[in-house]
Amino acid sequence: MVVTAISIKTRERIVEAADRLFYRQGFEHTSFADIAAELSLSRGNFYYHFQAKDDLLAAVIARRLAMTRAMLSEWEAATSSPLGRIQSYICILLTNWQLIKRYGCPVGTLCTELSKLGHQDKAAAKQIFSLFREWLKVQFTAMGAGDRATDLALQVLAWSQGVASLAQAYQDKAFVQREVERMCAWVDELEQSFDR
Repeated sequence: MVVTAISIKTRERIVEAADRLFYRQGFEHTSFADIAAELSLSRGNFYYHFQAKDDLLAAVIARRLAMTRAMLSEWEAATSSPLGRIQSYICILLTNWQLIKRYGCPVGTLCTELSKLGHQDKAAAKQIFSLFREWLKVQFTAMGAGDRATDLALQVLAWSQGVASLAQAYQDKAFVQREVERMCAWVDELEQSFDR
């Protein structure tokens, strides 16, 4: 099989559209036909790239992992401060407010859905949370948290996931703003306590 640049680009477009639709409609409620229609692709062209929905899901998870790594790298490049980096993570609740209020957290919703389905790729989807957890742990370690770093990373993940769930339920941006400010202040206080 000869792989052309057009073929690679088409495959990337399919994965991008599937990612978007899995987030907005859910994995189970998104069909190949939905994705093909979104891109105005023929069925034959679609099936040339993906024969099974699980293969497409694996590609979507790989895309999300790559995008998460890129985002974490951007935050690291933007500031040398572990505090500032953690606050960048917290502030994605506001940066992505419009999407979160409609569809929830993209990581949380996918992990929840795949877990409910007992899907074989639920562990792969969980890797995105693990990426955030390990990255936050590194930041807390750099702040001086010592053996508390893992617990603090999980606490930030849990707090932000709770806020994302309530943001979707209540559609209250002021609540999200207050919680983001509280989380950022809490991390700031932690950093000051580590310096002592």
